[in-house]
Amino acid sequence: MDIAQSTSSMKGIIVPTVTPLLSTSELDKKATERLTNHLLNGGVHGVFILGTTGEISSLKPSIKKELIQITCRTVDKRVPVLVGITHTAIDSSLKFAKVAKESGADVVVAAPPFYFFIDQQDLLAYYTKLADQSPLPLMLYNFPKMTKCTIAPETVEKLSKHPNIIGLKDSSGDGVYFEKIIKIKKENPDFVFLVGPEEMTAGSVRAGADGGVNGGANIFPSLYVKLYEAAKSRDYETEEKIQSIVLKICDKIYGCSPKASAYLCGLKESLYFLGICEAHLALPLLSADLKIRETIRQELEPIIFEIKSL
Repeated sequence: MDIAQSTSSMKGIIVPTVTPLLSTSELDKKATERLTNHLLNGGVHGVFILGTTGEISSLKPSIKKELIQITCRTVDKRVPVLVGITHTAIDSSLKFAKVAKESGADVVVAAPPFYFFIDQQDLLAYYTKLADQSPLPLMLYNFPKMTKCTIAPETVEKLSKHPNIIGLKDSSGDGVYFEKIIKIKKENPDFVFLVGPEEMTAGSVRAGADGGVNGGANIFPSLYVKLYEAAKSRDYETEEKIQSIVLKICDKIYGCSPKASAYLCGLKESLYFLGICEAHLALPLLSADLKIRETIRQELEPIIFEIKSL
């Protein structure tokens, strides 16, 4: 897939997938295939592995490589595959970009290197070098909560002119930041703009964003596809009904406990309930305890019933 094809196909619901793990902390290969097919059967527009939802910072290299290979083989070019290559060392990012290319992925995604605070001049130089050497088109990933660094709109604008940088995924939830990126997109319509927080997906699409990178689509892929379609066609009645359910997922499933791992626990426990994968998290995060698991199950059942009644 060339740059033009990558840009034109990056629209809709791009699912940031969980990484299915066994109790041994190794990759659950069969569950990875099962999850991928679950997403494709739900009509999603793309699959994004090794992002925050995929626990990228906690996985050893062999698991990352297996996950890339299995996902690309299972998708088999039916939708674009995006591969997260975020790392503190640029050589490691480029190593996994190469694996992604060899496996048949379409795009790589990189957040700023975490640990050190990075100023915008250094960040511009870093992304320029990464894009120069990446064998696949690169998408920027802004998530300051995780990286301690915002890719400033001015930096995004400069990077948007690089021939191998195709877009930005923003998970900041910052409305002012959103408006500034929309302005950049209006001046450069081919620059892909995807929004992370699913509470913002419908409004963002109506305002000009290309789609959503929504964790809840792991559980209910067709629901989020319908949300995107409703927003795109300005079917406000359908959008309002689905938005209400999405807010319940965010509140009841992701808010299952006060722990920082609640989002991932909510996703993986829900997928376990649906028979798709086990609920194991990668250390240092711990899986949900019995009380939280029961809470998730109790909250999930009425949500499933409501979705069926749409």
